[in-house]
Amino acid sequence: MMTNHVHLLLKSGKTGLSTFMRRLLSGYAQYYNRRHLRVGHLFQNRYRSVICEEDAYFTQLVAYIHLNPLKAGIVSSLDELASYLWCGHSVLMGRQVCDWLDRDYSLQFFGSKEGAAKSAYLKFLASEMKIDREDELTGGGLVRSHGGWSNVLSMRRQGLQELGDERILGSGEFVQSILDQAEETSKRQVSGSERIELMRKEIDTVCQRAGCTAEMLRSGGRRSPLPELRKEIARKFVEELGVSLAETARQIGVTTSAVCVMLQR
Repeated sequence: MMTNHVHLLLKSGKTGLSTFMRRLLSGYAQYYNRRHLRVGHLFQNRYRSVICEEDAYFTQLVAYIHLNPLKAGIVSSLDELASYLWCGHSVLMGRQVCDWLDRDYSLQFFGSKEGAAKSAYLKFLASEMKIDREDELTGGGLVRSHGGWSNVLSMRRQGLQELGDERILGSGEFVQSILDQAEETSKRQVSGSERIELMRKEIDTVCQRAGCTAEMLRSGGRRSPLPELRKEIARKFVEELGVSLAETARQIGVTTSAVCVMLQR
């Protein structure tokens, strides 16, 4: 059983998925609003991700995600979907290149050679078009883990119970293993007060090296080397320590949007 999880086919880069999505939902949204003279949320719903037990669900998730434009009526056929730029299907079919989408990883589930894998993938998409997996793949974790309420009710009638979690798509055993890993990780994480102390120590270290003080850093001054120091600290806090943009902004004395700009540059 494979347990190497993939979130929406996104390659895990240096900054990680959570940082990527944080930038998209905050920094990019603010940039887009400024450019188009608009206000408010850019995306309709909140971002969601689930951990997937790959052997059981990965191919179904690939099909479910890539068939959305077709089922929503944005495109009218698989041929048209292959040229639709705002969907990973066009990347898997080789119509466009997208560095952050792991094409080879996805195709390997359908075959060892590219041509055969693409053919098998297309046949699988055609079969999945006839199936509604909305409840199975986006409902509660226990329902997802057992293919719908009918299976869950059958288990209950037999007196069987299995663990489920809406954040995890997989069997009860798989769910338990992920929760155990999360619990172990949480034990190693520092508390909020400890993290703030670590951030302050990092600020003091950087400022001492540059011959300035933390007060100068937070003053909002633009004299060299303050802007570069803020950028260095912001990048470390967000990308290495996983600190939120808002907390990073508070620690270095700037606005959240200013932190977004620093990271974009």
